[in-house]
Order: sequence, then C-alpha cells, then structure tokens
Amino acid sequence: MSVQQQAETGGEALEVWIDQDLCTGDGICAQYAPEVFELDIDGLAYVKGGDEELLQDKGATTPVPLPLLTDVVDSAKECPGACIHVRRVSDRTEVYGPDAE
Repeated sequence: MSVQQQAETGGEALEVWIDQDLCTGDGICAQYAPEVFELDIDGLAYVKGGDEELLQDKGATTPVPLPLLTDVVDSAKECPGACIHVRRVSDRTEVYGPDAE
C-alpha cells in the first residue's frame, strides 16, 4: 500500500516539524516539497505556515496537505540529518521520520 493510500484509508490528519538541532542544511526537503519546507538565511530548514511564512519557533508544526504527503514522507526518508518528523495530530505519534515506530 502506498503512502497516499494509507493516508486516504486512515483518514488521520498529519503534521510535520523539523528538529533544527539535527538539520544539516542540505535542502533535500525544500526540493521535494517547497510548499512545506524552506531554507532560511541561517542555512537550516523550517516548515512553512499556511501563509507561506517560515515557522521558526522550536518544534513548530504545520499540517501535511494530502496532495503533498508523498513528497513530505520522501523528504523525511531522504533527509541526511534525520530531522524531519511526521506525526498524527490526534495522538502525536510519529508515523514517518527517525522516531517512527
């Protein structure tokens, strides 16, 4: 089952956040999902809010839009810093990323 199919059948809202302490600034996330991730002047990646503004507070989260889910998950899988965390909103369980079960 694909990531997209899992999301559609599970119906769970997901959110994503980046641990800047682990970010290597490679920018892979911004290449995969520029609508969700962006590198700042400090060279680190951040998630974007609904208004395209960078969310720079530690642990800031943003919803994962269903059409971009595969790109966000691929970002988490390919991130050399293992700093991208995708979790369910309902129980805050990480489903993709370094702490996923």
